[in-house]
Amino acid sequence: MSAGTAGDVALIDAGGANLGSVRYALERLGVTPRLVRDADALGAPERVILPGVGAAPPAMALLRERGLEGALRTLQVPLLGICLGMQLLFEESEEGNVTCLGLLPGCVRKMVPAPGIRVPHMGWNALAPLRASALLEGVAEDSQAYFVHGYSAPVNEHCIASCEHGSPFAAVVQHGRVAGMQFHPERSAAVGARLLTNFLAWNPA
Repeated sequence: MSAGTAGDVALIDAGGANLGSVRYALERLGVTPRLVRDADALGAPERVILPGVGAAPPAMALLRERGLEGALRTLQVPLLGICLGMQLLFEESEEGNVTCLGLLPGCVRKMVPAPGIRVPHMGWNALAPLRASALLEGVAEDSQAYFVHGYSAPVNEHCIASCEHGSPFAAVVQHGRVAGMQFHPERSAAVGARLLTNFLAWNPA
């Protein structure tokens, strides 16, 4: 499946400022996503993208208010979380001590500043693939992606690519049909376009 034949792609509005830029990035790949603001509009998409910028508590409150919390938890199609959207895939976040979607095990924790290590983590940083995945096809070791975040997810068995800013954290995660990218693929030039293309063609078992 190519990006141009990705079918019905639902783009979830969780109040994130990157909603428009993700939509434009998909359109550049030949895909016109369908904007979804509540569970009634979700329908039966072939894949779902959950972008996000901001804080976990209001994002989860918005998903709950719009009936999307339960709908996302029971999806049977590929789901991609981007930036805050990836963090919402985990069980909980230290940001407001909020319960998240619980699709991935672990807790998202506040990043710790140190000499030479600024938080939030902003800018380009290298990806370190940890295991083979169709989501990482064509992405070379040390490829650079663009990050903006102050909280991060753990490097556990579902982390397929890590990054380091003071300490290692999860940059790309995947478990079953659920995937996430901590960075902004829509702002990561050719590497980001390749990762989005890989997701649009992804057929997890």
